[in-house]
Amino acid sequence: MTPDLIVEYAAIFAIVILVIALLLTVYRAVVGPTLPDRVIALDMLVGIVIGFIAVIALRTGYTLYIDIAIALGLVGFLATVAFARFILARGCVGEGEGVETAKPAASNTGKAVASGTARLAAAKAPKKPKAVKPAAPLGSKEAK
Repeated sequence: MTPDLIVEYAAIFAIVILVIALLLTVYRAVVGPTLPDRVIALDMLVGIVIGFIAVIALRTGYTLYIDIAIALGLVGFLATVAFARFILARGCVGEGEGVETAKPAASNTGKAVASGTARLAAAKAPKKPKAVKPAAPLGSKEAK
């Protein structure tokens, strides 16, 4: 078995594995129950395409493909960061997780707080301590 034949078999095996991974990842990107699942699937698709480019570069011997793969990796990373910032700014992580939505808290004027940002601000506001009833003296009837 020659080294060229070993490389050829390894490239074919890698392409088969990458095709299976591509199909499973596309399924997750389409069906994924939440937005973060889809974002991770898109990031994984970028990684799989980089794998395809690397295998093609290995088979053809054309090294410019490696530079293209590096550029694609940088763009994919920036896209993932942008999607993550979008998800954080949106304030809602899951869209189909079956999590019950909390009822909006009432403000001091009696109006309901509707936006997620206002709810978050209300949750972070310092809470007033509860009034504590002083303890009865030890010898009194209330202490017994």
